Amino acid sequence: MATKKKFYAIAVGAKPGIYDNWPEANAQVRGFPGAKYKGFPTRHEAERWLENPQAASVVPRAKSARKPGQVAGDTAPKPGEVSIYTDGGARFNPGPGGYGVVQIYNGEIKELCGGYRHTTNNRMELMGCIVALRELEHRDKPVTVYSDSRYVVNGINKGWAKAWRKRGWLKSNKAPALNPDLWAELLDLLEGLDVTFKWVRGHAGHPQNERCDELAVACSAKENLPVDTGYKG
Repeated sequence: MATKKKFYAIAVGAKPGIYDNWPEANAQVRGFPGAKYKGFPTRHEAERWLENPQAASVVPRAKSARKPGQVAGDTAPKPGEVSIYTDGGARFNPGPGGYGVVQIYNGEIKELCGGYRHTTNNRMELMGCIVALRELEHRDKPVTVYSDSRYVVNGINKGWAKAWRKRGWLKSNKAPALNPDLWAELLDLLEGLDVTFKWVRGHAGHPQNERCDELAVACSAKENLPVDTGYKG
């Protein structure tokens, strides 16, 4: 988790403008064809982008080979598909941590979050995905999980987690794989589901990712958080 975006600039939506909270901004772009919006840490940056959003979108970038599971910027919910956005982190890593989830299906939004008193970034990234799939309602629909954790996305897409489980939760170098309890549950939850994992750059103006961060931060700051019994620190 990093400094969360506090301002959302909407160039194309029901009511274009600048909003200082995601729920209100989301109401302007949810289900709006061709919506264009971006999150920023300051109002000034949001105003500058809103003056010429087209210019910002055509700045040349160095070419790079996209790895499997990466996604450049198209994280908008798709009709007929369950779109799940997750984020997680821990202050001081390890320390108090939380996860946040935003699930969208045909315009319906469900938010989930939770926290633990002492945990790690990677455990909370995994926990966000686990909770999202535990609470998945439309289990007969294709699902896309957007995460800014390469650890999670590569662990699934590159088959690392399955290989670790096959070797008794050992890596190829015989070192113990971390977080076997959470990886095992995530693999079990994926059985029988049509789920695609995609990596998204964190804190790069993706509103749903920013909202997940807000949820995770808020839950990690609560009092009397439960113990993460699976953490072996």
